Amino acid sequence: MESLENPTFEIGDHEAFMDFALVQAQKSPPAGNKFCVGAVLADAATGKVLSTGYSLEYPRDYKGDPGTTHAEQCCFIKIADQHNIPEERIHEVLPPSTVLYTTMEPCDERLSGNMTCATRILRLKSAIKTVYVGIREPGTFIAHNNGQERLKANGVEIVYPVPHWQDKITKISMAGH
Repeated sequence: MESLENPTFEIGDHEAFMDFALVQAQKSPPAGNKFCVGAVLADAATGKVLSTGYSLEYPRDYKGDPGTTHAEQCCFIKIADQHNIPEERIHEVLPPSTVLYTTMEPCDERLSGNMTCATRILRLKSAIKTVYVGIREPGTFIAHNNGQERLKANGVEIVYPVPHWQDKITKISMAGH
């Protein structure tokens, strides 16, 4: 029986994966001081969802320090917990065709001082070679997020698979603003 939390989608069905990421984003509590972002870590070779996450899913980061957890970070924490390893070692257990779907581009600066999502992706030693992004981060909190530029410069492909969903994704991301 297929898990409702980690379903399998048709290989390459970017709309289904992004829609599932949007379902995660809608679980994030709306607030004027953050975005509601959802993320899905998937095996592109099988279409299986490996893990999901949304903004503020965990009230503490992996080391137990208080702070805001981002959607991508929550995906990584779940894989680490599942395999009983530190988050920075999840590259050892991820399938070689792992991809990340996120409703908003991974951050490269955090006002909280916590590790950025771009850094978290890059420290996985090329375990994630492609990130599918819903929208660019609006300049609400950080004037210009360099997340996608930094990832591209380090060999990670950035793809916007559903540009016609930009308004829908923006509306969900900005809930509470």
